[in-house]
Amino acid sequence: MLHLSEKPHFIYTCLMLLAWVSQYVSLSTGFELNHSLTYIWPLPHELTSGNETLTVNPTLSLSLIGKGGNFKILREGFRRYKRIIFKQSSGVSIFKNLRRIRSIYDISQMRIIVNSDSDELKLGVDESYTLFITKTGGKSTAWEAIIDVNTVYGALRGLETFSQLCAYDYTTKSVQLSKAPWYIKDKPRFAYRGLLLDTSRHYFPVDVIKSIIDSMSYAKLNVLHWHIIDEQSFPLEIPKYPKLWNGAYTKWERYTVEDASKIVRFAKTRGIHVMAEVDVPGHAKSWGVGYPDLWPSTSCREPLDVTKNFTFDLISGIFSGCWNNTPHVKQWLKDNNMKPKDAYKYFVLKAQEIAISKNWTPVNWEETFNAFAGSLNPQTVVHNWLGPGVCPKAVAKGFKCIFSNSDVWYLDHLDVPWEQIYNAEPLEGIDNESKQKLVLGGEVCMWSEMVDTSNVQQTIWPRAAAAAERLWSTKTALSAGNDTVLHRLHYFRCLLQRRGVQAAPVTNYYARQPPVGPDSCYWQ
Repeated sequence: MLHLSEKPHFIYTCLMLLAWVSQYVSLSTGFELNHSLTYIWPLPHELTSGNETLTVNPTLSLSLIGKGGNFKILREGFRRYKRIIFKQSSGVSIFKNLRRIRSIYDISQMRIIVNSDSDELKLGVDESYTLFITKTGGKSTAWEAIIDVNTVYGALRGLETFSQLCAYDYTTKSVQLSKAPWYIKDKPRFAYRGLLLDTSRHYFPVDVIKSIIDSMSYAKLNVLHWHIIDEQSFPLEIPKYPKLWNGAYTKWERYTVEDASKIVRFAKTRGIHVMAEVDVPGHAKSWGVGYPDLWPSTSCREPLDVTKNFTFDLISGIFSGCWNNTPHVKQWLKDNNMKPKDAYKYFVLKAQEIAISKNWTPVNWEETFNAFAGSLNPQTVVHNWLGPGVCPKAVAKGFKCIFSNSDVWYLDHLDVPWEQIYNAEPLEGIDNESKQKLVLGGEVCMWSEMVDTSNVQQTIWPRAAAAAERLWSTKTALSAGNDTVLHRLHYFRCLLQRRGVQAAPVTNYYARQPPVGPDSCYWQ
C-alpha cells in the first residue's frame, strides 16, 4: 500500500523519468546520416543504391544454393550475423497497443549462392562477393537479398556488409535497410590484411583472443599474426618438448594445444588465418627456463645457442653479442671461421630450410633482408617494420613483402592519429604493376608491453579500422577527403560499440583515452 506521504515522491520520480527521456530524445536527434555517404566499412569496390527504406523480417530465413551450400561455416555464419542484426528487435514492445506495428516485412529470405565446393582457407582465397538487394520481379512487391560468391569466405564478407546495411529503428522497433535497391560488387585490394597480437609480454585469455578475432571480422581483416612467444614468456604447450612452457609467467597463463586448436578453428569460421610466430634466434630467453641447454650460458640467455643440434632439433619439433662471449660458442665460431653476424645468418638460413621442408613459407622480419638478402630463400616473405622504403627494395629483388611501417602501423604508438594510419600506403614507391603484386598487404601490430585484457580492444580500435579500409578498398573507391572518412569512421566506431567492442574515441590525441566529457558516440 502506498501511504499519502509517499505520493509526492512517487510523482516526482515519474516526472524526473519522463524529463530524462525527453532530454535523451532531444539530444539523440543531433546526429543525422549524410545520405551522400556510404556507411559500409571498409568501402566496397563498386556499388549503386536507391532511395527506398525496407524492413527486414526477424525470422529471416536462409536459402543455400550451389556446390558450397552445405558448409557448416556458412550456416553458422548466417546464424551469427542474424543474432547481430536482430539483437534489439526481439521481445514485445510495451507500446504495441499504442501504435500500429508493421507485421509485413519487405525482406524475409537471404539467398546465398556458393560456386566452390572447397572450404580450404589459405592466403589468397577468393573473398569476393556480389550482394543484391532487389525486388523479386513480376507484380510482387517483395524484395530479396542475394549474395553470389565463389567461396564461403566471400559469403562471410558479404554477410558482414549486409549486416552493416541493416539498422534498428527505435520508432517502429524494427530492423530497416535504407537506400535500396543495392548492388554491391566487392573484393579486397590486398590478400593479406592482418593484426599482430603479442601474447608474450602480456597473457590474453582464450576468450579475449576470440573477441579480438570477432572484431577483426567486422572490419574484414583476415590474418591474426599470433606473436605467441618472446623473451618475456613462453606460454604455449609443445608436447614434444613439455618443459618449454615452464617459461610462462605462471602456470595459469598458458595455452594448451587444445586452446591453440580452438583459436585456429574459431578464426576459420570468421574467414581469418592464424599465423603463429616463433621468434628466433633472439628474444628467446624464455625458451631456456625449461631447457637451459638452449642458452649459450646461464649468464647469457639469448640468442639461442647456435652450436647445438638440439637447438635446431627443437625448432624442427615446433616448427649476437652473447655468442661472442660464451667460450664454447666462441670456439665454434672460430672453428667455422664465423663472426656473430655470420652465425645469425647461419641460424636463419637453417631455420628457413626446416620451415620449407615442412611446406611452410618463411616470413622474416626485415632485418634478415637488410643483412643478407642475397642468401635468403626466394620463397621468403619480408615483413617490413623499421620504416618506409623496405617493400620497394624487397620486391625489386623478387621477394614478397608485408607492410607494417612502425612509424604509422604500430598500435602501441598511442600518439599516431587515425589519419596517419589511414593515409599510409603499402605500395608507396612501387610503380611497376608486376612488382606491386608482390606486396601481399599489410598488418597493424598490437605489441603488448603496455597492453593487457583491461585495455587491448580500445587500443586496437578504432585505429585498426583505418588500416583495414586502406587494405581492402581501392584508391578510387575511398572517400574523398578526411572529413568524410572521419564521419564514416565515427559511425563504424559506434557500430563496434553496439557489438560489444570497447572501441575508444576516434579523435583523442592519445589513442585509448576515455571520452573527455559528455557527448554522443557519433561525435567522439
